[in-house]
Amino acid sequence: MNSVDLLLLSIATPLAVALVIALGLPKRFSIKLAYLGFGVPALISLYLWSQYSVAPQLDGYAFRSTYDTGLRSLGIQLSLGLNGISLPLFAMAGIVGLAAGLYAIQSGAERLKIYLMLLLVMQGGLMGVFASIDVFFFYFFHELALIPTFIMVGIWGGRDRSYAAMKMTIYLTVGAMLSLIGLIALYVNSPAQSFDLIELRRVLAVNPHPLSALAQNHLFALLMFGFGILVSLWPLHTWAPLGYGAAPSSAAMLHAGVLKKFGLYGLIQIALPLLPEGASHWSWALAMLALGNVVVVGIVTMAQRDLKQMVGYSSVMHMGYAFLGLASLSAIGVNGVVLMMVAHGYSAALLFLLSTSVYHRTQTFDMSEMGGLAMKAPVLAALFVAATFASIGLPGFANFWGELAIFVAVWKFSPWVALGAVAGIVISAIYGLRAAARVFFGPATEEFSKTAEKTPVIDLRWSERFPALVLLAALFFVGFWPKSISTALDATVKSVFHVSPAAAPSSVAQK
Repeated sequence: MNSVDLLLLSIATPLAVALVIALGLPKRFSIKLAYLGFGVPALISLYLWSQYSVAPQLDGYAFRSTYDTGLRSLGIQLSLGLNGISLPLFAMAGIVGLAAGLYAIQSGAERLKIYLMLLLVMQGGLMGVFASIDVFFFYFFHELALIPTFIMVGIWGGRDRSYAAMKMTIYLTVGAMLSLIGLIALYVNSPAQSFDLIELRRVLAVNPHPLSALAQNHLFALLMFGFGILVSLWPLHTWAPLGYGAAPSSAAMLHAGVLKKFGLYGLIQIALPLLPEGASHWSWALAMLALGNVVVVGIVTMAQRDLKQMVGYSSVMHMGYAFLGLASLSAIGVNGVVLMMVAHGYSAALLFLLSTSVYHRTQTFDMSEMGGLAMKAPVLAALFVAATFASIGLPGFANFWGELAIFVAVWKFSPWVALGAVAGIVISAIYGLRAAARVFFGPATEEFSKTAEKTPVIDLRWSERFPALVLLAALFFVGFWPKSISTALDATVKSVFHVSPAAAPSSVAQK
């Protein structure tokens, strides 16, 4: 089997395993197959990442393959491939999916077979999102991954799960519909005869641009707000912290860590290069909304006393950095956004995993009822502090490079906006370090002492440590070797945006 077929295999394997489990396979065999369903996409993504630099490319994509779906007359084909933008996100989806799957397998959740089946469907959809070149299947795989999220929140969720599932369903359905209308309108208003992204770029690259400035403004607005809702753009973000707080951990890891990047990825691959005048028109509005994520949501995060809610709000806050990078309309900003997306995927997933591990030892998410946990669970404490440092953007972690590139781009866009963005570092340091101090250090609270008397507190088991270490290793790897992403990313960004005003001459420095 060659590298081209591996892309399809990474999508088909988790979906096939989910189908086999659904057909009534016994629980012990379902769990064994689940290891395969989560492990194969991760291994394939790492292998393709390692081979990308030497793989032949066609129209800027490596590992190109096209499969007939019987819808060719409608301009729809399953076209797969990876470029420098999708490659690191595809690998991130595989790695986070592996960690989430391993954590789910050992979770002991009720109806574990169904739980794993839904996670596997979600995993297959996630791999398809970042491997698709055809815009139709890009959207289709997102919907395939999104539906299990609602089910898992409603069935396996925690407090307020019914309300959270309903709110997520309403918001994300509206966001998905706006995005779909924007994508269809873009196709209808272009001379292209195909949903293929490469063909759309080729047709819309002509001079003069076939879409008028007014049309671009309207189309970009549809995509910006549609994708923005899916990414939790302020003030349309309230579904996210509520949903993540109620979601079972593995579902939160996959959604906050990976699926939420769908909107940003769509803006980078589709909206910015194809609608440059629309992007320019909406750049300041997007920047102001993004500052709402950073400052307003950041202040709300500081007020949280529930650990998982704090992690959920933190995830929403950091999406503001990504939107600021897009609003800067520069190549270095786009580079920074992709780096930020990858880093946030690893760090957010790690924080959700560790927050649930804290709950299993304290029987509460209320940080005011915790304290002194580091004495009984030093490995858990060390991993949580490391994940907090990564989220803040400490040098040595992947998040640092994404934030640095975004700050440079935003400073060129507007020094005043950059100052507001930098304030987010202080805010995230306050709530992150305060949470670590309350949970792990200082004297144990009376409530925690009573809980520890009833159930002795033990440190992380290896079934919990391994998925956490996988995510932490990814953060360190990219943090110490950002060139593993930035080389291919920089080349693709220069190529994709070469006809757009968003293509400023600056780009991420080769680290």
